[in-house]
Amino acid sequence: MKSDIEIAQEAQLWHISDVAKKTGLTEEELEFYGRYKAKISDEGLKKLEGNGNGKLILVTAINPTPAGEGKTTTTVGLGDALQKRGKNAVIAIREPSLGPCFGIKGGAAGGGYAQVVPMEDLNLHFTGDFHAVTSANNLLAAILDNHIQQGNELNIDTRNIVWKRCLDMNDRALRDIVIGMGGKANGFVREDHFIITVASEIMAILCLAEDMTDLKQRLSRIIVAYDLSGNPVTAGDLKAVGSMAALLKDAIRPNLIQTLEHTPALVHGGPFANIAHGCNSVRATKAALKMADYVVTEAGFGSDLGGEKFLDIKCRLSGLAPDAIVIVATIRALKYNGGVPKAELSSENMEALKKGIGNLEKHMENMKRYGVPVVVTLNAFVSDTEQETAFVRDFVEGRGCSFALSEVWEKGSEGGLDLADRVLEAMEEEGEFTPLYNDDLSLTEKMETVAKQIYGAEGISLTAAAKKQVDKLTEMGFSNLPVCMAKTQYSLSDQPALLGRPSGFTVTVREVYVSAGAGFVVALTGNVMTMPGLSKNPAAYSIDVNDEGRITGLF
Repeated sequence: MKSDIEIAQEAQLWHISDVAKKTGLTEEELEFYGRYKAKISDEGLKKLEGNGNGKLILVTAINPTPAGEGKTTTTVGLGDALQKRGKNAVIAIREPSLGPCFGIKGGAAGGGYAQVVPMEDLNLHFTGDFHAVTSANNLLAAILDNHIQQGNELNIDTRNIVWKRCLDMNDRALRDIVIGMGGKANGFVREDHFIITVASEIMAILCLAEDMTDLKQRLSRIIVAYDLSGNPVTAGDLKAVGSMAALLKDAIRPNLIQTLEHTPALVHGGPFANIAHGCNSVRATKAALKMADYVVTEAGFGSDLGGEKFLDIKCRLSGLAPDAIVIVATIRALKYNGGVPKAELSSENMEALKKGIGNLEKHMENMKRYGVPVVVTLNAFVSDTEQETAFVRDFVEGRGCSFALSEVWEKGSEGGLDLADRVLEAMEEEGEFTPLYNDDLSLTEKMETVAKQIYGAEGISLTAAAKKQVDKLTEMGFSNLPVCMAKTQYSLSDQPALLGRPSGFTVTVREVYVSAGAGFVVALTGNVMTMPGLSKNPAAYSIDVNDEGRITGLF
């Protein structure tokens, strides 16, 4: 079979104005970025507000493994399959980060015959949203340091600056740096840090803001530092809000592209799911719900990260609620969770499958807690055997969930019809979405609830520093906010090597801070890095472009 990029490059794309007609939007309500990309104008978004809402389908997954799960592929394929069934469907997903694109993970456009296109544009600069977020983030950092240089009227404690610069690239050398070297004219010497752009609070704010007014209010609440008396200093205090908003004026508008089968796709925003809340923008999701009868969206990594944050942060803060949840798994990934090395995953191994399927079982239990119908889909590989597939089907159906085999990677929408039918059936069931915890719980209780109920931990352990931070945030009035647990994606625990369904572990919280503009409290666990590094053989080594401008090596 051809590679993902070859399939994408050979696709016959529609002009984006023709794709937009399916959503009820006209050319006048789009801002074109060439022939195949557009942003929806403010006028277009206002026009959509008069429409009713469609049904929302959340696609999540088991814990990611080197074997691959195909969550975005399934999301795209399900949208195409619903369209093939004659349904008015739209997909709403995140934009890829350049970091993983040139690192290990690769892009995030789906795969095989279930992709969003133009694939190269999406995985690289796209419409410049990430550049805008990076610029706004670093403008705030520059204004902060300039304020200190120009007399420090706000009495900022240079030992207690919490705002970090960002870059949309994996670059470990920038994690911890020293700035202001070279003399008095270059500012005060201090320790500083870089995070990856998708971990920036501005990315989270962009994805949670309802409109420009809300965006500016959120930007103004960003805490950048503390003064010498221990009081917070905000972006509003630094008079940085207007200029940051100006940089984000286009980025706040959702992007419209298409799938290989011309299903409209809103691709907007991209916070990481292990160090941020991991969902596409509220604006894009709400716009999609006004465009179609069915909206398929996804959350990053497994249901213990992106899924939980979609349900407990995005839905809580936006008023959204899913009508069905799809959990993606593969037999290969389940065997990996059962202890089989990656090189041996193509061989039938029922013992490993039975051991590793506990990971899927926990994700099923997690999603059923929210009161929404759950469908499990097995993303098929040619190496899967009939006995393995039958075992997973019986396991899933025996625990009260619908099951569907998905072959969208190989067959496009035709391979997702069974999944589409199961999802449509599931949405006929009665369900009532309920978040995992109430706002009035303490921050520690919220963290403990997530750790115990979603991860399966015995409890949590806060370091001395984290305890002080929780006390400080509670004193500042932030205890009513939801918690964003920053945890490894590879395990249900905070320890990447604990595969399957671990038990008897305690989650260690080492740092707690507030993203006051986004509206949640972040709890860092384990060794989660907010600035990833490149591997020994990163994907960047294989990416190239020829004399005609044709890119190769993207996946």
